[in-house]
Amino acid sequence: MDDAARAKAEAEGFRRDFSSLRDGVAKMIVGMEQVVDGTLTALFAGGNVLLEGVPGLGKTLLVRTLARAVNLKFARIQFTPDLMPADITGTNILYETETGAREFRFEHGPVFANIVLADEINRATPKTQSALLEAMQEHSVTIAGTLRRLEEPFFVMGTQNPIEMEGTYPLPEAQLDRFLFKLLVPYPSLEELGTIMDRTTTVEEPAVEQVLSGERVLEMMRLVRSVPIAPHVQEFALRSVLATHPDHDSAPESVRRYVRYGSSPRGGQALVLGGKVAALLDGRYNVALADLRAVAPAALRHRILLNFEGEAEGIAADTLIADALETVSAAQPALEV
Repeated sequence: MDDAARAKAEAEGFRRDFSSLRDGVAKMIVGMEQVVDGTLTALFAGGNVLLEGVPGLGKTLLVRTLARAVNLKFARIQFTPDLMPADITGTNILYETETGAREFRFEHGPVFANIVLADEINRATPKTQSALLEAMQEHSVTIAGTLRRLEEPFFVMGTQNPIEMEGTYPLPEAQLDRFLFKLLVPYPSLEELGTIMDRTTTVEEPAVEQVLSGERVLEMMRLVRSVPIAPHVQEFALRSVLATHPDHDSAPESVRRYVRYGSSPRGGQALVLGGKVAALLDGRYNVALADLRAVAPAALRHRILLNFEGEAEGIAADTLIADALETVSAAQPALEV
């Protein structure tokens, strides 16, 4: 088998297993197709996800179902104002041995799992929120000067409620930037509500079966990283990131007027990695501009900081992202080739 045939076979295997996992999650989760696809895309891209939606839409159930479907260790952390960093990472505890001697032993915190749900992450203080920063970025935690590696794959899903802001601490930009994608969880339609009632108010409950193993998830993550991206496609991603900055020459008028600060370089990484997953799902072993456009809202919406005028007029970040992509396409038509 030559390289081209091997790449095509690997892309087909990726798409098959991705679809199987999506179907397995759908046995429990009603609707939310874009949210499920975005979550799985972030998982295989090696990033973390921030889910934003009102309570009761199934955000927690989605994470729990995903953990069961891939048979990985799952932990849930309910963020509250009195939650301390040690409650997340773990700490050294003094024990008395059988001989009467005393020694410190490390008690692992819930972050030592494969899939971690940080529920209502904006209810904890910034000090506690920041305890997740190292884990999310480095896949390790440092406690009492000792570096402890987390088991791979490691995936954090944070949730926050956009309408109940009393007693919350908005995530700082540095922590928001650690999330590969921000996904907006929509309210279900009438038909979806009916299906939810049927599944949750009767005797029989849908069962979640294992679809993939942790080893297969790691294989698929490595495959995503190996997908090549042409120079002009990567240039489109980078120019799109720069176009979200109001002081850059390529920024559209809407960005200059409503944005205080644009996307960080991690936005470019999210575009490229998300685009690689999108390419594999389309059966291709190369990234196209359409792949970047498909993942751009989820990759960039939480990395654009609105100014006062933008906040006051309720400007949607997705609108600014669309303007930025259109401006890049219009200014560089050669990139569309």
